[in-house]
Amino acid sequence: MIDSGGANTLDVAKPELCCPPAKKILTLLFMVLLTLAILFGNLVTLAVVLGTKYSHTPQGYLKASLAVADLAVGLLVVPLSIYAEVTLMVTERPPDWTSLSSEVTGFHPCVLVGPVFAGCTLVSISTIFLLTMERSVAVLKPLHKDSVITRRRTSVLILMSWVGSFFLAVCPLVFSRDIALEYNACSRMCNYVPGAAARFPGPAWNILLLFPAFDFTLLAATVVINLVSLSSIRRHSRRRQHLAGSELQRAKPTFSDIKAARTIGTLTVAFTASFTPVAVFVVGNVFGHQWCHFSFLAFWILASNSCWNVIIYSVRDRKFRLCAHKLFIPSLGRRSSKA
Repeated sequence: MIDSGGANTLDVAKPELCCPPAKKILTLLFMVLLTLAILFGNLVTLAVVLGTKYSHTPQGYLKASLAVADLAVGLLVVPLSIYAEVTLMVTERPPDWTSLSSEVTGFHPCVLVGPVFAGCTLVSISTIFLLTMERSVAVLKPLHKDSVITRRRTSVLILMSWVGSFFLAVCPLVFSRDIALEYNACSRMCNYVPGAAARFPGPAWNILLLFPAFDFTLLAATVVINLVSLSSIRRHSRRRQHLAGSELQRAKPTFSDIKAARTIGTLTVAFTASFTPVAVFVVGNVFGHQWCHFSFLAFWILASNSCWNVIIYSVRDRKFRLCAHKLFIPSLGRRSSKA
């Protein structure tokens, strides 16, 4: 999302444009496979959420929101990088809009793709936070779950997360004339960059640090809530070994709630691990470090997180697996209904 290298970025990026053909092919193959994985995985998630009554719940709505955000990355962000790589391989020169030294006439793709990637990343973080809150209520206050967590309230929160995330994504362009969007040949993505007139420290640089500060604040809150929920689950598991069944039924979370809380905890760990390299790169870049090769790894690790959600659901959520099988293998659904 962000690269604060400014005018020096082109100098660092030149060696990347002359990399060996084998490296270009492997990079392109990785991008294509990642696009297919993102599209397939999130379409499966949407099909399960929208096509089964089991998923018509607040948690299902949040999963659908997360899948739409990830799907946007697969439809817009990664394909633009693939187009730039293919153009470079075929014509032996990058598209005009990828050159930092050229004046682009007409529509610049990064004006759309940059905020989409930033906005969808923020939506993913805020949605994981909302999923964590939803699961914490189910685990800590099981008797109040249905009255506190409703589909209407969840829909409003989802809308607020999308509006707030994309507002934050365009803030650097709206509130600072010293920040622009340019395609970076190191990361192979559209990044926010400070203009040549931007001085460090200054307002432009502070805005660039807004994304990692917001993301880590929300991720830290998510981790804390997950720890509280998982600690409650652990206490409940110990209590279950000592209490009689009648006493235990008074106010306990269901097995599905416990399983879902652990799944959301896994999602949080996966997203934190994928976002951390970008945050490290941005902070280092602000202080003058270029890290060209590291920028590619950081941004594409973050992009690859868009296909991890369906993998985590498939591994940890048995109902999700069964619903996916019934949708794509109808004979399995008929056999289970007869049984």
